[in-house]
Amino acid sequence: MQLIWLRSDLRVDDNTALSAACERGPTLAVWIASPGQWLAHDDAPCKVDFWLRNLRDLRQSLEKLNIPLLIRETDDWQQVPQVLLDVCRQHKVEAVHWNAEYGVNEQRRDDAAAALLEDASITANSYLDQLLLPPGSVLTRSGQYFQVFGQFKRACLDRLHHGLPALAQKLSPQAPVAVTSDPIPQGFDGFEKPPRSLREHWPAGEAEAQRRLALFVDDSVDDYVQMRDLPAEPGTSQLSPYLAAGVISPRQCLHAALSANRGEFDSGSAGVQTWITELLWREFYKHILVGYPQVSRHRPFRAHTEALPWRNAPQDLKAWQEGRTGFPIIDAAMRQLLATGWMHNRLRMIVAMFLSKNLLIDWREGERYFMQHLIDGDLAANNGGWQWSSSTGTDSVPYFRIFNPVTQSQRFDPKGRFIRHWLPELKALDDKSIHLPVKSADLFATNSYLSPIVDLASSRQRALEAFKGLSGWQEQREVS
Repeated sequence: MQLIWLRSDLRVDDNTALSAACERGPTLAVWIASPGQWLAHDDAPCKVDFWLRNLRDLRQSLEKLNIPLLIRETDDWQQVPQVLLDVCRQHKVEAVHWNAEYGVNEQRRDDAAAALLEDASITANSYLDQLLLPPGSVLTRSGQYFQVFGQFKRACLDRLHHGLPALAQKLSPQAPVAVTSDPIPQGFDGFEKPPRSLREHWPAGEAEAQRRLALFVDDSVDDYVQMRDLPAEPGTSQLSPYLAAGVISPRQCLHAALSANRGEFDSGSAGVQTWITELLWREFYKHILVGYPQVSRHRPFRAHTEALPWRNAPQDLKAWQEGRTGFPIIDAAMRQLLATGWMHNRLRMIVAMFLSKNLLIDWREGERYFMQHLIDGDLAANNGGWQWSSSTGTDSVPYFRIFNPVTQSQRFDPKGRFIRHWLPELKALDDKSIHLPVKSADLFATNSYLSPIVDLASSRQRALEAFKGLSGWQEQREVS
């Protein structure tokens, strides 16, 4: 008997470990809940609910293949290896298969599981599945992991030009086995079920993920360059929750994009090329996790930024979290996060830079808050994005990049459509004053909205001085 250990790969199609297990013989599947570990990792209740909803869909798909799905529960990952071994002994399993994950805790868990299984003469097999290229295979000429995305992207495209990662073969039903699937839990203590309105934003299942991919590639990807930064428009794929949970694979996304572009990486549709770049950003941050594991331990990528004089400003932090900063684009974005478990990527950068630069609050406060609310929360992408925005990470511009939320709002939500949707109290404002109501002459239209909690000019200068005071920055010309 073979065992597939499911984690962040909740799909049947193009699942490397599942396909490998099925090729070798009769297969069982197991999924292990670890609520204590999830709490320690700040996983969002809506994300845990999304896992469970996708597991229900996955169980039906597995049952059509005559693959039973077993459910086990531990408090944390230290107990997982023994649980796996117990399942193997109960069902006379010869080999366990799983798809690799890349955080420090994930790798420790998997190493411990492999060692325990091998000691019991059970083969442990790990596969590349979350990524297009394995960490350690895309390196600088000196054999180091890349620190700059542009260089990493060029190296990846060079590799992919020479051969695309193949999709796993479609699975056929196996002969029935005398094991019954377990019921999927309704929930776990510590993780409240999200409201129906949030769940309806994100229907579960592979079919929904594939529908979104097809709709994006067929109808939207050619306009992606122009539309992806406009939060009021449906210009992005909105596949990130499905990628994070493994309901769809990056290989499936890449193949679909290239198919729509006649197989071309660097010609044809600019939208396809740009979307592939976004897939490679996801790839880059997972490689960073492996090459620079300190980022998994809440440490900055740039070590010298550990000395930054972050402000202890709990009231400012709370105002930011609750969308009460007095800057409409910030507040609208935070309300979108709380209501949907998701935030538009351009807005993630704006609100992250506002917290870490204008409020000079430790980026780790924002990283944690995002993880506690994002349905697509992913350690690598979330950490990478926060460190990029706070200038503690891989951004090639050291610290001068500070987005002005008002000008960002004027540029990317010029008519205020996104703001009006999430801040209905500002609906009556004109398209100019809606971006900074405090400057509006119509006091009666704005008296229900908060004044800005910080002055943008002086807070920008405060951030520049805080960063400039650190030793470790190379002399670089300020960029506008």
